[in-house]
Amino acid sequence: MAESKTYTGGCHCGQVRFECTTDMAMVTACNCSICTKKGLHFVFMPPSSFQLRAGAENLKEYLFNRHAIRHQLCVDCGVDVFARGKKPDGTDIIALNINCIDGIDLSKIAMTPVDGRNR
Repeated sequence: MAESKTYTGGCHCGQVRFECTTDMAMVTACNCSICTKKGLHFVFMPPSSFQLRAGAENLKEYLFNRHAIRHQLCVDCGVDVFARGKKPDGTDIIALNINCIDGIDLSKIAMTPVDGRNR
């Protein structure tokens, strides 16, 4: 099992900053239209493992398709930092765009394919 670590990160312009704790055990490589076009790779965690440290006032919410996932984008640089949603059982969840983690090296991250295009 992967070890949980605390990470920091934020958007491109630095207005939105976060801290989170996750084991990065499952990072998605989803083929849905938004993940494909934006190059999003998400790790999921309970809201208690995610803290928005700066920039709440800089976030704009984007909803598409079924409006089930509330994507949070920086209004200044446009980066999709994280999303709020619910698991199938109704439990709240945060989906963090791992590209926003400080110093992340995607070549060292195992990705789990997700067929979001056909959901």
